Amino acid sequence: MSEQLEQAGTERNSRKVREGLVVSDKMEKTVVVTVVDWVKHPKYHKVMRRNTRLKAHDEHECGVGDRVRLMETRPLSATKRWRVVEILERAK
Repeated sequence: MSEQLEQAGTERNSRKVREGLVVSDKMEKTVVVTVVDWVKHPKYHKVMRRNTRLKAHDEHECGVGDRVRLMETRPLSATKRWRVVEILERAK
């Protein structure tokens, strides 16, 4: 899977890659992944945690609690713009 990431960076103009936690797998071939970003407030300079829920295409049969790596892709549906590249850690 890491070979795909290396090739994607050179062939496909370096697409965005994110890591997150699967929070829902109730759809067919789609999972909802929560991605956590730490951002600094522009005025108060406090570091805040920002959660983003992304819908991703899943060919790897992910389950709830799995830590996955996502890569940006073309629009696959009205809300799905990411795909699961690899499963980093399975849920216990």
